[in-house]
Amino acid sequence: MAKPAFLNGARTSDGFSRRDIARLMAGAGALSILPAGTSAVAQSANSLNLAMIGEPQTLDPMASTADLPSLIMQHVYESLYTFDASLNPQPMLATTMPKVSADGLTYEIEIRKNVKLHSGRDLDVEDVIASLKRWIDMTPRGKSVGTVLDKMEAKGTHGLTIKLKSPVPALVIHMALPSGYAGIMAKETVANPLTTYIGTGPYKFQERKPDQYVVLTRFDGYSARSEAASGYAGKREAKAAELRFIPVPNANTRVEGTLAGQYHFADQVPVEAFRRISSNPAAKPILVMPFGFPYLVTNTKQGLFADKKIRQAFQLALNETEMLMAAFGDDKFFRATPAHFPSTSPFHSMVGEKVYNKADTAAVKKMLAEVKYDGTPVRILNSKQYEFHHNMALVMAENLKAAGFKVQLDVVDWATLVQRRADPALYDVYITHSSVYPEPMLSPPQLGTAAPGWWDTPAKAAVLTAFNAESDPVKRGKLWAKVQEVIYDEVPYIRVGEFAALSASVAGLKGFVPMPMPSFWNVSL
Repeated sequence: MAKPAFLNGARTSDGFSRRDIARLMAGAGALSILPAGTSAVAQSANSLNLAMIGEPQTLDPMASTADLPSLIMQHVYESLYTFDASLNPQPMLATTMPKVSADGLTYEIEIRKNVKLHSGRDLDVEDVIASLKRWIDMTPRGKSVGTVLDKMEAKGTHGLTIKLKSPVPALVIHMALPSGYAGIMAKETVANPLTTYIGTGPYKFQERKPDQYVVLTRFDGYSARSEAASGYAGKREAKAAELRFIPVPNANTRVEGTLAGQYHFADQVPVEAFRRISSNPAAKPILVMPFGFPYLVTNTKQGLFADKKIRQAFQLALNETEMLMAAFGDDKFFRATPAHFPSTSPFHSMVGEKVYNKADTAAVKKMLAEVKYDGTPVRILNSKQYEFHHNMALVMAENLKAAGFKVQLDVVDWATLVQRRADPALYDVYITHSSVYPEPMLSPPQLGTAAPGWWDTPAKAAVLTAFNAESDPVKRGKLWAKVQEVIYDEVPYIRVGEFAALSASVAGLKGFVPMPMPSFWNVSL
């Protein structure tokens, strides 16, 4: 039912997805009153009413890393590359994958010909260059690419050359990610802020009424790819004449509206509503697994966990299945696995399974005796604002006590946690989570050196240097297994497992493919 996921979650400056699981864990009490004005949005049978989690702050996908602008405008703006259902990058506006020089510094990209913009003229390389320059100027990922960009230059009307000062193996991934994404727009519309929305997608912008809806209509001049649809890649077809994105902030109202047939799709509904949706013949649940992962960041710089052997004992003491069950309540919504990437990803590896999810109290007690553990409490920093974080912390504490550790639970609000995790004197481990991404270096931030946890060792430097110097996806996949091996040995963080996202649709919705960033081309009633 579900397809592999990555994305997408727009991320805040502290590294959290705004499509976070807190929304999923909201109460599921029934509400019978639908939002004011929504009765007026019912359209013809060829219009899809799509209940979103709120009002988009902008329709400019480069002006915000929030999900909603990208979720809506991915139907209007297309990128050079995108992802198939197995997390592999695929060409979209580019004809093929780029030709990359042996040193990884030069990318030759051919742009598809006879692709129409919504204004009626053909797309050319100048539109692409203007759009990519704007992406580099405005978005976090674009800016990171900009730091090593030498130049971009046109090669004829549909050729693009990108020259870098140093290799960026994830360059195509950066351009393909749909959050704060490198959408290609008509060069004459490039401005800040955007006032005109002209792209190449299967839908074109029609109208926005704040707090009521955003309407996109079918673009009859759309130039589709010929490959079979897969994930976000391949052939796209505007089967519905109109997409109507409706802000519905209350999750329970999204459920009720879908059960009543008022909404054809409802994004991000409470997991508690799964049984009610699945038992109603008028609706169906949509589960995306994996959507994200909780993880535990250890303080490798100072205090009890500065000792690698203590961190290894901590890891071996945990029962991740129990932690995930406490967090999500039903094994439909989580998966306990040592793998950091899905089985379809080139980075999939089961390295670490010998120490993951073991709760081996006898072995831990022996390890603690060997290092002469003196009873110093493990300080667990967590926040009840993310209830599933706190529920995992409670189980973690019991796991540690059973294995011979003493424990101190420090429960604070999220803003305080963000402040405290920057001070190595204040905690030993804190709890966080992330969306699933297709590229290891995008998350978690602990793969860098400046993030809280401060993991910085010769072993880390060696494996990451080798990994980041390789541009071939197959070879990078094999090198990632070595990185994962060092992670399980040095325990800078523990990836607890994976969790799912739940959405809902009417039973008659056809062609919808469950992905973390919902898309509605190829979808009809």
